[in-house]
Amino acid sequence: MLIRPATAAELPALQDIERAAGEAFRALGMDAVADDEPPTVAELERFRRAGRAWVAADEAGAPLAYLLSEPLDEPTGSRCAHLEHIEHIEQVTVHPRAARRGIGRALIDRLADRALAEGRTALTLTTFTDVPWNAPYYARIGFRPLTEAELTPGLRRIRAHEAGLGLDRWPRLCMRRALTADPTADVTPRTAP
Repeated sequence: MLIRPATAAELPALQDIERAAGEAFRALGMDAVADDEPPTVAELERFRRAGRAWVAADEAGAPLAYLLSEPLDEPTGSRCAHLEHIEHIEQVTVHPRAARRGIGRALIDRLADRALAEGRTALTLTTFTDVPWNAPYYARIGFRPLTEAELTPGLRRIRAHEAGLGLDRWPRLCMRRALTADPTADVTPRTAP
């Protein structure tokens, strides 16, 4: 598997990956998610031109999965005098025929390496709480749920946009993974029941 920047010619293939992966939501009664149209080619091109669209490709070079991200510079401190540089994962999708092979994690780990090299301090994402391949999966790979009080202005804007799209019909949350040499450094320890 090769992880590399997406090309303009591949953007329709990324839409096909999104449609195929969306079908799994039908089994959970989330037909509206399955029926949702993927990002437009113009939207995908915006990420590609910014250098924030990545694919995992097979031996023949065909995309199996993709990841989109964008930087979030968030104010920190009581006077918001400093900015924390975060990389937000807008989308990570693996084609069902390539699922459960670590491809999504490889894309996220590659993004983490790049974001850390760019001086970013964390990865964030929003996801469905109760979908097995969403929040529970991200928790296994080093993301922790954020409380409402921990949401940054940028994450609040993203969540408001998602609510406007109707995604809040199902429980959603924001998650964060610190960018350090130890990817579990930002994980909240589990306590026994």
